[in-house]
Amino acid sequence: MQRGKPSSDGGSAQSAAASPALDALGRSVRSASFPEEFCSELSKMFQVLSTEVAVFRVEDGQLKFLYPVALRTAGSIPLSSSAIAAHTAVGQKAELYNNFPRIKHASIFEHVKLTQQGEDSAGERPIQKLMSAPVLDAKGHVLGVIQISRKGYDLISAGPDFTLEQLQQLERAASLAARAPFMQSTFKIPTK
Repeated sequence: MQRGKPSSDGGSAQSAAASPALDALGRSVRSASFPEEFCSELSKMFQVLSTEVAVFRVEDGQLKFLYPVALRTAGSIPLSSSAIAAHTAVGQKAELYNNFPRIKHASIFEHVKLTQQGEDSAGERPIQKLMSAPVLDAKGHVLGVIQISRKGYDLISAGPDFTLEQLQQLERAASLAARAPFMQSTFKIPTK
């Protein structure tokens, strides 16, 4: 997949594409019982690989992976930890890191092989850039977290920096995700 390139018009090309992308995301929320379709739309919206999208749901004081599927059985993140996803959930605030290697973080999940034979191997490269947004219900309770990353061998190979406009788009996507069946506590997370 080709990475997004900054536009010469200050990002308005991304703005124009955001509305149809958010519309498609809204349709996927209404029709998807599982997060895969929703995450596929997020991947297209932010021009990242599917292995660069993560969705967590809060369950028993932990953030459990809903997506990528391969991480569902890899463990969970305590809300009390210093992990970025936990920080996003507890602080209920979206965050953007365009120099993620400089941020102290646990990288254990970055080492889990996410790709199938014949797919791009970005899943094996470390995260270089990250956006993280809380998924909040109508009462302001945290249901989960969505993260979009750019992986690469270094900052340059990971692609363009995320913008504040993209962070706002992620916040809107997170508000759509709050209505998705897979974010509800009654949804049973399949292990495979």
